Amino acid sequence: MFTELLLLCLGAFFLFLHFRIQRPKNFPPGPTPLPFFGNLLQLNRRNPLNDIDRLAERYGSIFGMYIGMQPAVVLSGQKMIREALITQAADFSGRSKSMMVSHFTENKGVIMADYGQSWREHRRFALTTLRNFGLGKKSMEQRILEEVKYISSQLEESTGKSIDPQHLYHQAASNIIASIIFGSRFDYQDEYFQTLITTMEQLTKVAIGPWAMIYEIAPFSRIFPLPFHKAFEHFGKLKKHILKVVDEHKASRVPGEPRDLIDHYLEEMEKRADQHSTFDDSQMVTLLFDLFVAGTETTSNTLRTLTLYLITHTDIQEKCQREIDEVLGFRKHTTYEDRNSMHFVQAVIHEGQRVADIVPLSMFHTARTDTQLQGYSIPKGTIIIPYLSSSLREESEWKFSKEFNPQNFLNEKGEFFKTDAFMPFSAGPRVCLGENLARMELFLILVTVLRKFRLVWPQDAGEPDFSFIFGGTQSVKPFRMNVQLRSPGEPWTNGHCNC
Repeated sequence: MFTELLLLCLGAFFLFLHFRIQRPKNFPPGPTPLPFFGNLLQLNRRNPLNDIDRLAERYGSIFGMYIGMQPAVVLSGQKMIREALITQAADFSGRSKSMMVSHFTENKGVIMADYGQSWREHRRFALTTLRNFGLGKKSMEQRILEEVKYISSQLEESTGKSIDPQHLYHQAASNIIASIIFGSRFDYQDEYFQTLITTMEQLTKVAIGPWAMIYEIAPFSRIFPLPFHKAFEHFGKLKKHILKVVDEHKASRVPGEPRDLIDHYLEEMEKRADQHSTFDDSQMVTLLFDLFVAGTETTSNTLRTLTLYLITHTDIQEKCQREIDEVLGFRKHTTYEDRNSMHFVQAVIHEGQRVADIVPLSMFHTARTDTQLQGYSIPKGTIIIPYLSSSLREESEWKFSKEFNPQNFLNEKGEFFKTDAFMPFSAGPRVCLGENLARMELFLILVTVLRKFRLVWPQDAGEPDFSFIFGGTQSVKPFRMNVQLRSPGEPWTNGHCNC
């Protein structure tokens, strides 16, 4: 018995030595990691942001921690984030090859592709093609306004009722990016469209959940039939759909007359056929997946957060509507150019983005080489976590850092302005490539909706809950709203619409 106990203790001791984590020399200070788990057990699984705030307060704007056995550095505050992602962009623009999302996308496309030739070529292609489809121009504006008609139609049908806006915004954002990628939109009630969106939501949920973390810190667990295998199944379903559409495009396209992004990509593949090219079907699938997911999640979640604050701050909603009425007058539609005359609406939208804090931990970067930051040594391969929330809530940068207040984006003259601390899309060469599209969508959708409707908190809904569901993309909890038609200039009475 004693011998068995001794052997067990020795085994545990050697396991401890094997999995013991030794911090690299001159690594940024941080909490002591546990063997095998690193610092993961010290973070709240449901929402680790409060714990990260606490660590930043203790260790400063740069601190080290471990995700399992993998070293990581957290950057807090806009100055530190900008120094790493902009000033030292070449050092800190890599992507991890050990994350689950890296494995099912095979580090292809743009979002999870490592910093290099393929990433540069595909990012340049995506930006050029989006511009060709009118990003920032009238043609893209018309594409978005066409989708807004369907949003308005759905809201009109819901007049006098209580609805959950989540799927409405999600479907609209998906359709806008789908029209660019696939050349067509879906009916909101289309069963296939619903399945596509549900699959995407399920994939995102698994890819950013606790099982993904187990996949990454315990590679031996991958041989077991655990829930993280669902992510690969969901991605396989989306990949199958995209390849089906690609095959249809190959059969029907007319060379020199591209209808959408797929046709443009196929033309690019033909141009590079005799070269050593990174353009192929597998890269295209992941690029389309990147654009579809990124073009849906951030915009729809921001619109939901904005809606929640507007229905609970009726004075702000009414002030937006007054400004919209004054600027548009009797014109039938708004234009993106109108944003320059709508200072308060612009401030409200940006404040909604700030408070929504959609991607609090950005997408993890990695150090591409052994380097230094603020005098600390950062070994090659270290995960770099730009804590974007810290910049969006930095007290020294915002007049009202802890509340929803459009004055954060208005100067003394009531004119719209924004500071360097506003970085919901991250910063540097890996800034979100859909940033300009998202800005157009948010403005055109919100202005059109507020011009035609009043969005009201239901009287029987109880107290509003402003807390978030944490994830790779953060979102407010589900809520319902009442929809009421309005006419330009129609006033509110005692916080309720005079309908």
